[in-house]
Amino acid sequence: MMHRWVATTLSVMLVVPVWAADEPVNPKALQEVRDVVKQLQARYEKTKDLQADFAQKTKIEGFERPVTSTGKVYIKKPGHLRWDYLDPATEQIYVNQDDVKVYVPEHKQVLVGKLTQMAASKAPLELLQGAAKLDESFEIEPTMGKDRGAGGTPLITLVPKAKEHESTQNLQKIVVEVFPKTYFIRTVSLHEVSGNVAVFEFSNLKPNLGLGNEVFDFKTPSDAEVVKAPVLNGP
Repeated sequence: MMHRWVATTLSVMLVVPVWAADEPVNPKALQEVRDVVKQLQARYEKTKDLQADFAQKTKIEGFERPVTSTGKVYIKKPGHLRWDYLDPATEQIYVNQDDVKVYVPEHKQVLVGKLTQMAASKAPLELLQGAAKLDESFEIEPTMGKDRGAGGTPLITLVPKAKEHESTQNLQKIVVEVFPKTYFIRTVSLHEVSGNVAVFEFSNLKPNLGLGNEVFDFKTPSDAEVVKAPVLNGP
């Protein structure tokens, strides 16, 4: 139940500042990143719904081969999100505001819980839900190093403003890359304090298709068991 989701994403928030106390932030780099964030937020403000493909690759500390999976994601304002794993196994995640339902056909089970309490289900769902208001939840930081995103766009590092939540205790940082022309999110990289790194890459983005509510309405199959999802605590 939620084995791949738990093993590969754990939680979405950061817990440690990206910049060391004795390392000053380059004002020019900071302004450049903030400009990109403004473009990103403006793009998602204008986006009523969005459909995209995703590929997830997770490198787990101590394992040579990364864990890979692919699927589709659907977003609709306000607060609707559907995340479908299609390969190598089927798993469906439905989010309505803070309510989450996770259906695993192989196990004939449906997990029901709250997004704010299920650390394993927050990445990158909460980030995608709040893409138009990143600066309300995160401190915006330039990403250290010389790496750049597609088209030379700067990479964005996000530091959560609220760090007291248990769900913020597993991740070291989130790095976001945007498409250079549209400013939609291209990749989300989650770096855990354990050394695990999960990268979500989005492609074939289709905004404002007029997705119907039926895409996000989940009806529990008659043969499925409904289970209350556990609240995952930090270490």
